[in-house]
Amino acid sequence: MFIQVAPMEGVVDFQVRKRLTNIGGIDRTVTEFIRVTNQLQPAKVFLKYAPELASNSLTDSGTPVFVQLLGSDPSALLENAHMAMELGAKGVDLNFGCPAKTVNRHDGGATLLKNPERIFNVVSRLRSSLPPEFPVTAKVRLGFSDKELHKDIAQAVDSGGANQLVVHARTRNEGYRPPAHWEYIGFMNDAVKRVPVVANGDLWSLEDYKKCVEVSGVRDVALGRSLVSRPDLALILKAYIAGREYTPLPWSEIFKIYLYPLFESYMEQSAALATGRLKQALKALSRNYPEAQSLFDQIRRETNGITIQRELLHRHRLTSEAIHTNVARVT
Repeated sequence: MFIQVAPMEGVVDFQVRKRLTNIGGIDRTVTEFIRVTNQLQPAKVFLKYAPELASNSLTDSGTPVFVQLLGSDPSALLENAHMAMELGAKGVDLNFGCPAKTVNRHDGGATLLKNPERIFNVVSRLRSSLPPEFPVTAKVRLGFSDKELHKDIAQAVDSGGANQLVVHARTRNEGYRPPAHWEYIGFMNDAVKRVPVVANGDLWSLEDYKKCVEVSGVRDVALGRSLVSRPDLALILKAYIAGREYTPLPWSEIFKIYLYPLFESYMEQSAALATGRLKQALKALSRNYPEAQSLFDQIRRETNGITIQRELLHRHRLTSEAIHTNVARVT
């Protein structure tokens, strides 16, 4: 089973990738998209989005990092893919799924779903021009305004020679509104000849994963919103596939090994950044952890990162002391 962290602009950055892969169960991560127009982006832009390039394009836990490119010009995308490769990226991922109106107005992301031939032109240009051992993957949706071209989209990626196809089970116009149409992932998987297909969309739990596999027949997944709401979801799925028992991490562990270190890392950059990212993380985590919602409610109007840090330090100390006490009692 293959599990990838789905790229999410403004959410899954370097720090989040680091924390999630430290928890485990993840086989690959992909950066937030680098916008490509008609020119080569400088190395500093690649390093901004993928600091891991300075460490052999691996997270601290050794998980490979692919650089995601978003654009529509095959020549410009190829030039930037070469730059990513030269900087040490483990591969490039092509974004044909971003639903943002600003991106689509500038002929990027999901707008290419309207014309699968354009997707083929981009994928084939990169695949035929880059070394065969350097992976080129693609992320798509089921279509732009409807699903009529879903098979054509999949076949364009397949014929272009991509090494992998991630399918978000909604159209561009459906955004992130439920439900995800997993059955169409199966239709697209049946329509291709060689490219491995990866399912994405509303895989919030093990139960969702089982239903998705039943409906689509696809076992590999890309986890985005679900993973930042339950950081050990990849471990839960991997344990199920391996037939092993696994006890999900309690809030005290999520706080200690994910949330607080994440907040501290942002504080090193900016108190304002740390405050915003903490609230964002808590809202995501509140889907599965009532304690996250409680903490969010306490700090939602607080704008002083230092004050928040003191509160979190207090909670962290109490949590650590409680864990230590419980362990001592057991032993």
